[in-house]
Amino acid sequence: MAFTKNTLILAFLCLILIQELEIFSGNEYMVSASHIDCNGKCNYRCSKTSRKKICLRACTSCCQRCNCVPPGTSGNTHLCPCYASITTHGGKLKCP
Repeated sequence: MAFTKNTLILAFLCLILIQELEIFSGNEYMVSASHIDCNGKCNYRCSKTSRKKICLRACTSCCQRCNCVPPGTSGNTHLCPCYASITTHGGKLKCP
């Protein structure tokens, strides 16, 4: 099968693009998701609570697991379903 110059150039450019986007690593295809600033989001989420340390600990744990924190200081959990579904061993909602 004969390769034309244009085919070789296109293949070379595709390899450069894949390498620059860091999608290909060995034999595995990986796409890295960007992580949000959990500390900043949780500081705002817990800003109006009377038990700030407990709120921050729970919120940060949930944020790291879900990579999401609902907007506002309370409620809006429908915007982050993972955050809203985490429960404690007792069956209560863990995330503030």
